[in-house]
Amino acid sequence: MSSATGDTLSRHLALSAQQAPDEPAFTFVDFHADRDGTSVELTWNELDTRVRAVAAGLRRAGVVGERVAIVAPQGLDYVVGFLGCLGAGAIAVPLFPPDLPGHGEKLAAVLADAQPSLAISAPDQREAVAAFWTGHGTTSPMRVMSVEGLVRTAGTPRTEARTARDPRPEDCAYLQYTSGSTRMPSGVEITHANVCVNARQALEAYDMGPGGHCVVSWLPLYHDMGLMIGIIMPLVRRMRSVLMDPLAFVQQPVRWLRLLTHHDGALTAAPNFAYDYCVHRVPPEERTDLSLGSVAVMINGSEPVSPRTIERFHEAFAPSGIHRTAMRPSYGLAEATVFVTASPAGEEPTVTPFDRELLAQGIARVAEPAEGGPVTELVACGRPTDQEVAIVDPATCRRQDDGTVGEIWLRGPNIGRGYWGRPPDGHHFGAVMEDGDPAGPAPRWLRTGDLGMWHDKQLYVTGRIKDLVIVDGTNHYPHDIELTVENAHPAVRRHHTAAFAVPTDEGERLVVVAEHASAVTDPHTRLDEVTRAVRGAVSVTHGIAVHDFVYVPPGAVPRTTSGKVARAACRARYLDGTWTATTPGAPKRSGAA
Repeated sequence: MSSATGDTLSRHLALSAQQAPDEPAFTFVDFHADRDGTSVELTWNELDTRVRAVAAGLRRAGVVGERVAIVAPQGLDYVVGFLGCLGAGAIAVPLFPPDLPGHGEKLAAVLADAQPSLAISAPDQREAVAAFWTGHGTTSPMRVMSVEGLVRTAGTPRTEARTARDPRPEDCAYLQYTSGSTRMPSGVEITHANVCVNARQALEAYDMGPGGHCVVSWLPLYHDMGLMIGIIMPLVRRMRSVLMDPLAFVQQPVRWLRLLTHHDGALTAAPNFAYDYCVHRVPPEERTDLSLGSVAVMINGSEPVSPRTIERFHEAFAPSGIHRTAMRPSYGLAEATVFVTASPAGEEPTVTPFDRELLAQGIARVAEPAEGGPVTELVACGRPTDQEVAIVDPATCRRQDDGTVGEIWLRGPNIGRGYWGRPPDGHHFGAVMEDGDPAGPAPRWLRTGDLGMWHDKQLYVTGRIKDLVIVDGTNHYPHDIELTVENAHPAVRRHHTAAFAVPTDEGERLVVVAEHASAVTDPHTRLDEVTRAVRGAVSVTHGIAVHDFVYVPPGAVPRTTSGKVARAACRARYLDGTWTATTPGAPKRSGAA
């Protein structure tokens, strides 16, 4: 490639349209129009033609170099709108419509931060998007257009030729907003070079060679992993992408598995809870027509990945042909574009039991069965591809030995160039190790805020620094406590609990918020029973007292846009008294408010 065009997503699209114009590129299976799914498809040539028209319309709208928000529902127009922004030389901001339940606050915060001059939405949602924008105290104007409207205003090909400028590798392609699990979201500046190299890193790690593969995904396209596997990896490798709406998965998860059955050599991805969701919501009689033996890769990118989930999923769907080696535990984050590590190709996931008490002290020692002490089972997330991962003491900034827990630091060409609208950040994006080579220039690293360690040449992720529950000087990982709570009583809903620490007159103390199972119709009459079970299980398993147990209805525990429990938001709601009325019989919150 010449330096004028370089390694950009727009260049990859143009090459695919030239080399395979009539091959299917993107397919959207619409389960809202038809319960069995109606497919709409674009070939590479059709996609390129439509993207060029949208790019021309955006240029005529004067948004070159400006932010353009994509607030359309999942579908082909989302793909076209996103790629059209990139082709126009605008900065795309992948988002979601204002009717996504429970996420209006995040959408308002992101729009206020990005300050887009134009938004692309569905024709029937333009007024709602405009009303949302003006209804949240914004003063700067924002136009709202649809893909069809941009195509109509595109002008003639001759006009396009006079005004077009191909994007360059160093240009910012889009802002990837973080999920907001521990703080308000920030937009990571991802360049064309960042995203293209990260796609190739992931393709190599998941052994997605040319030909014979496709992508099947229900992940939302505004999420970093959904965007990467749904649009970017297919574009860079010229693979077919088959998409469906996340809500269609939630309504009937078997739809996802049936699409995997119908498309050989598929790569797909889901967070940890989705695999458990399939186990619980796809009954045995619906599994008989599934054939999952050709599924190449099932990425599990939760932090940390649950070993019980992996086992339950394989046990449930082994009769459908799923291979243990297809499940690929992985680690990534928006600041690194998304992909960082994956378990080795052709190997089953590695599950290792560590001594829980030593792990809380930052020491990873494999627990021996004969010892009989408390253990924490962790799933290995593999190794990086063409990037460097280091474990560093977050206080001293010194590299740690293998088997020692520390902060995960990253270095590589896929690291974003910083947070949008923020000054150069020497803490997150330009960190320097204290024990580097004094004779040479100090390498710059990304501090992830995640905790992990190297063990037996694989990365293990143990949690987030900001999520650690520290009581009486002892560290506790919240996901360990949450798992104990979920197993303490069948009336507790799985994957809908949050454990966090709050300040009291006696120091930091543990609070647990848990949703009751949807089948529970009398939660208040069972509160004492569930509370006793939870307190006893946490005390016995972790040696820590539950200061307060909050039992809330389904849907009450806030989640990020990527489906993770938002522990910081839970803690904020607890401290501001949101859940006071739902905790009859709870201990007095001494100093907690």
